Amino acid sequence: MQRPAKFIYMDHAATTAVDPRVVEAMLPYFTEKYGNASSIHAAGREAHEAMENARRTVADILGAHPEEVIFTSCGTESDNLAIRGVAFASRKKGNHIITSSIEHHAVGHTCEQLEKEFGFEVTYLPVDQYGRVDPDDVGRAITDKTILITIMYANNEVGTIQPIAEIGKIARAKGIPFHTDAVQAGGTLDLNVDALNVDLLSLSAHKFYGPKGIGVLYQRRLTPLLPMQTGGGHERGRRAGTENIPYIVGLATALKLAHEHREQNNRRIAQLRDRLIKGVLDTIPDAYLTGHPADRLPNSASFVFGGVEGESILLHLDMMGVAASSGSACTSGSTEPSHVLTALGLPVEICHGSLRLTLGNENTEEDVDYVLSILPGIIHNLRALSPSYEATPVKERS
Repeated sequence: MQRPAKFIYMDHAATTAVDPRVVEAMLPYFTEKYGNASSIHAAGREAHEAMENARRTVADILGAHPEEVIFTSCGTESDNLAIRGVAFASRKKGNHIITSSIEHHAVGHTCEQLEKEFGFEVTYLPVDQYGRVDPDDVGRAITDKTILITIMYANNEVGTIQPIAEIGKIARAKGIPFHTDAVQAGGTLDLNVDALNVDLLSLSAHKFYGPKGIGVLYQRRLTPLLPMQTGGGHERGRRAGTENIPYIVGLATALKLAHEHREQNNRRIAQLRDRLIKGVLDTIPDAYLTGHPADRLPNSASFVFGGVEGESILLHLDMMGVAASSGSACTSGSTEPSHVLTALGLPVEICHGSLRLTLGNENTEEDVDYVLSILPGIIHNLRALSPSYEATPVKERS
């Protein structure tokens, strides 16, 4: 199926296009420099050098030591390795894990499985109306059996940024490993692991204009971690499997570019985000911003609308050439309301009318204005078809 003649991509929280500079950096490692990094001959040494250069690049941005950087296949694997790895390595010390009620399923489902299948106890902390965890709740939840705290850096659906550094101080004072899923924050927020007070941090390249299929887990020295994949001694024995050198190079290149241009890109994109949020709230009745109004990702605008279904909004936007989402790309086909939105205390019926618009480097004011020119009419027309909703005239945008 071909795209419409007009195509505006506002689903950067789901994935991003690979930057041409990243592709250029990767290409030689598919053809000319194709050695296995574990081989001792010249081609293998060449691949190994590229991998270690990439590892140093990532470590510099994280404020970490290179040996603390583990390359994985994606953010989900990084989350799984961090949570399962620490949990199984620490079973003799305790079996209690603390997380939040709005985590990505890569964290939430992993915790649920540990709870149901392996006898771990998990505390799922509530969030406020904006999706923020109270650090005091973390402190109160800690017991003498707590072996891991895992709280996401920024929410993938509503964009709320968590007080990670404050939570990390609490964890550190108690000597409990602290993991953050920073997949949605990679490329836009500060990733210095010491400033964040984290012991484990997960990233995925395709969220910051790198390739799909490559991620990072930062593991602070002396943090317990049982490998989840066994085989060769890759990644210092922590993650077996032949290293994906082209993608490792691509991840490091993309992260470096994002880090170098972060402040400039954030300023521009945040202005577009604010223009989009104001336009939606000014022109569409019964429209509500979800997530924190200020402490949110610079590219994230998320809403709920009374009297409509999110899937219907997406289909109509798609027909008009706009790519968007109703929430997490991993659960976009689900008919259940988002666990994130219900955790914010929103009524179930309004949670079905969710829309996530996430901006990126290529978006312009013209893109935002186009969305604002079509979205009010889409919502109005859909509400007119709903027998349970009393239609309200669409307000004109000033």
